[in-house]
Amino acid sequence: MRATRKRLCSALLAAYLLFSLYAAYSVFLRPRRPPASRGGPRQQRHSRERSSLGNEEWNPWEGDEKNEQIASQERYETNLQMLKNMKSQQEQTDLKVQIWGKAAIGLYLWQHILEGLLEPADVTAQWREGSIKGGKTHFSFITGPAIVPGYFSVEADNVVLVLNGREEAKITYATQWLHYAQTLIQTRKLRHVAIVLLGSEQCNNEWIHPYLKRHGGFVELLFVVYDCTWVNEEDIFQWPLGVATYRNFPMVEPNWSMLRSPRSYLCNFLGTLHKNSSRENLMEVLKQDGLDKLCWIAAREQWQPQETNESFRIYQDALLQSDLTLCPVGVNTECYRIYEACSYGSVPVVEDVMTPGKCGNSSIYHSAPLQLLKTMGAPFIFIKNWEELPAVLEKEKNMSLQEKIQRRKRLIEWYRHFKAQMRHKFIYSLENSFLLNDKGG
Repeated sequence: MRATRKRLCSALLAAYLLFSLYAAYSVFLRPRRPPASRGGPRQQRHSRERSSLGNEEWNPWEGDEKNEQIASQERYETNLQMLKNMKSQQEQTDLKVQIWGKAAIGLYLWQHILEGLLEPADVTAQWREGSIKGGKTHFSFITGPAIVPGYFSVEADNVVLVLNGREEAKITYATQWLHYAQTLIQTRKLRHVAIVLLGSEQCNNEWIHPYLKRHGGFVELLFVVYDCTWVNEEDIFQWPLGVATYRNFPMVEPNWSMLRSPRSYLCNFLGTLHKNSSRENLMEVLKQDGLDKLCWIAAREQWQPQETNESFRIYQDALLQSDLTLCPVGVNTECYRIYEACSYGSVPVVEDVMTPGKCGNSSIYHSAPLQLLKTMGAPFIFIKNWEELPAVLEKEKNMSLQEKIQRRKRLIEWYRHFKAQMRHKFIYSLENSFLLNDKGG
């Protein structure tokens, strides 16, 4: 009986030990299963994302940051494409224009109006060229005796041809260039042509009619010197004569002395006396009451197309040392002297009368002669007869130096503005015509 009880106690003790070991194993050693999620699929996905981070810290705004990065990248790519489109469109609308300078006024256009440079600087060089950008237009310019039809590179399909049409010999030479340009148009090597023409001083320019597009030709725009009655500001424009670039009149930069120093003479006139002209009347008026002693006067009987270095220096000094520059009419009212006086701040005193010929008022301008200059508000002294000159000089004597300084500043500033306006008109007219025609307008 005692043995049976002992075996029973041993069995119970063994069972207790086994249960204790199992309980210890379940609590401390058996791996635990993760509890089931009660947050649905969204929370379970976030749980998986957290477990995939390992030891990294979880960022609750990471999704928003990624979305912003994607949006920023899309905006960058959109802006980049817009810039590319704008650049492509600009390249398509830009013009390339080559100017063929076959008359001296081409230098006034290039250097004084467009403010371009030329290489080489030597004015006697056989070939000179330059390039600039103005508005939407890339301009190149060539000039010199070596530029002859068919023996130079045509580098643009838009051309401005600068020609001299003053006399028969010049017209014959100009028509050769027009025929050359016409051939290039017909063979599709050129698309557009404009002309800058030093016209006849009597405005006898009918020879160019057949070449104008409005008369069945190919020349789309004409910029013509002198008061041509054809001017309409649509395809025919008046162009300034400018300074005598054929005598190498320079670009003049105003300085302190030019603006503010007292000048030794009230007026100047250095020029040719034509028989039975108003210039003879001018000389008689100047001799009255010793007015010629107040002015720098150097008259000659014979016109000289070329200046010597000495005569040119004297002429420049006369402009620089005179408050007024007398501008009597020649074959035409407009003369180089007007623009050269403006360059030095010497006010032109202009004989405001029409000369014989076909020049006159156009459908646009009604103030011939010098309708372009008058329309642009030229601050000149206009007189109808040289008998008015003594009163002008008397008033000049009573002006203070400060008044004369202010007048010089106004004149030089006006001339600067005038050239800028002509530059704008030239470029705008080319772009408006050439680009519009390209678009089929």
